[in-house]
Amino acid sequence: MDNYLNLFVEETSFFNRIVLGTFLPESWWGPLPHWFQGWLRNYIGGVLLYFLSGFLWCFYIYYLKRNVYLPKDAIASNKAMLLQIGVAMKAMPWYCALPSLSEYMIENGWTKCFSRISDVGWMPYLIYVALYLVIVEFGIYWMHRELHDIKPLYKYLHATHHIYNKQNTLSPFAGLAFHPLDGILQAVPHVVALFLLPVHFTTHIALLFIEAIWTANIHDCIHAKVWPVMGAGYHTIHHTTYRHNYGHYTIWMDWMFGTLRDPVEDEVKKV
Repeated sequence: MDNYLNLFVEETSFFNRIVLGTFLPESWWGPLPHWFQGWLRNYIGGVLLYFLSGFLWCFYIYYLKRNVYLPKDAIASNKAMLLQIGVAMKAMPWYCALPSLSEYMIENGWTKCFSRISDVGWMPYLIYVALYLVIVEFGIYWMHRELHDIKPLYKYLHATHHIYNKQNTLSPFAGLAFHPLDGILQAVPHVVALFLLPVHFTTHIALLFIEAIWTANIHDCIHAKVWPVMGAGYHTIHHTTYRHNYGHYTIWMDWMFGTLRDPVEDEVKKV
């Protein structure tokens, strides 16, 4: 068992060498405890991913495709985007504690994680990923909904994100602009899933960081019309009504629990 757990430690150490070794002298991070190296790597990776995805996405939709996807008066001001960046950067050190904690639990054998796809085979791997995503979708839906329905949670946590309540106050940078505890709570289903079914370790880490790209996408106010994806068209309605479209990747949970509101139908009603 210890030999198998060492595979996880070797993998996280490999990630540490890639990220930390690229940006910092080894004399700075080498003596640090392994768990702290993991947190520092997650922090650097999270910040880079946030800014790269945010700037590239804004450059594409606000400059290269100016007036194609959004009219000028629907674009968030620089002041609004800087505010979103400030909120996200204050929360980022805390966000990175969650993947660091999940790595610690995996390395110590507390979860059902497996290291290599060959340990289970490709078909079981794909089934486990699908089930993992269902658990994440269900968990994030209800976590998000309760952050609205339980008044103290909304007032002290989730309201920080909902100051962006109009189309011209939303931008890709709003994707991680949460109260730190709010952002962690909405990511907790990723960790809970590790205790419920076997999950490939690298896939788990990748999906956690893909969240940064996904949340940038659903805050750009562009309705992609790809069924059953819970895209920005649905999420913009969530920011303006507060009572609909709590889902994450898909519309299925909102459809099942009666909170779905379709942006296409809204446009038809306006006409």
